[in-house]
Amino acid sequence: MRILLVTNDFPPRVGGIQNYLWNVYSRLDPIDVVVLAPGYPGDIAFDRSQRFEVVRTPGRVYWPTPELERRVRDLGRGVDVVAFGAALPMNLLGERVGRPFVVHTHGFEVAWARVPGLVRILRRIGRRAALVTVISEYTRRFITRALGREHRLELLRTGVDLERFHPAVDGGEVRKAHGLGAAPVVGHVSRLVPRKGQDTLIRAMPLVRREIPDAVALVAGGGSDAGRLRRIARAERVADAIVFAGEVPEERLAAYYSAADVFAVPCRSRFANLEVEGLGLVYLEANACGRAAIAGDSGGAPEAIIPGETGFVVPGRDHRALAARLVELLGDPVRARAMGVAGRTMVERNHRWDDVVSRYGRMLESV
Repeated sequence: MRILLVTNDFPPRVGGIQNYLWNVYSRLDPIDVVVLAPGYPGDIAFDRSQRFEVVRTPGRVYWPTPELERRVRDLGRGVDVVAFGAALPMNLLGERVGRPFVVHTHGFEVAWARVPGLVRILRRIGRRAALVTVISEYTRRFITRALGREHRLELLRTGVDLERFHPAVDGGEVRKAHGLGAAPVVGHVSRLVPRKGQDTLIRAMPLVRREIPDAVALVAGGGSDAGRLRRIARAERVADAIVFAGEVPEERLAAYYSAADVFAVPCRSRFANLEVEGLGLVYLEANACGRAAIAGDSGGAPEAIIPGETGFVVPGRDHRALAARLVELLGDPVRARAMGVAGRTMVERNHRWDDVVSRYGRMLESV
């Protein structure tokens, strides 16, 4: 079965949706896959390294224009199914491409599912789609509410690359590069934006250091909130305890997880729950590296944690609750390691990419 993926989100752009789509479609039979995506710096070298066909067009964002419709129709002549990488905007073309179409949803659609005008658009898309996928039970509730129960929704959770993320990865070079030595380290990997809760982590560190004086937070990621976060660290008098590592290349992420003793991203929902986490791949990657993970209580993020077994869930704005859990784990390395082992087992059981893609293949056959 040949499939055309039309998406604004695809590597070499960095992000969770990009990572998710690449992992799914790169594991299908490459003969059966064509990807249509906007151009992006570095795409020529990236596309040459892929086993499937990638077609790029100028511009950064696709809109449902007549020109895009012509391009999709041309590429769609040789395929059985057209898939859209996200719910809006370009999959408004779905009903006009002349093929059954699939729509992938992530986390941001939760906000749209609560806005009357956008609900009507989502319902129109869902009514015509052969299949809509969701990444968590949390997002399923909202997407179902928007589309109606008569539409076909299927859970297609994210997977983890278990060969790249595993407990044997050496984090020593990362520790050395950032001068961490043997200090107890709280790891954090995400974009520097308010929803991810780096400010909660920073405000927790003075409390953590009262109990564990040499504790350090290693914050990996880039984003618009960097300046504000540095100011908070200075105001809390823990600037020396917060190491901002900047944006980390994808191939080095596992080493950053492994450099930490405990992993924490205390994400929170914003704007009256219009901005939420869809699931939280970072917690699963940290678990895969044998690290206990602490998640915030936003959206579907808690679904990535088995509380008390693979990590903990804390209120995303409660720095005291976060500090208490960090002290609990940093102060008891044996328990922290046991949670990491349990996390690895859970990821192996529930989040193998091969299992995810096999499930998606069966969905496509039914379409």
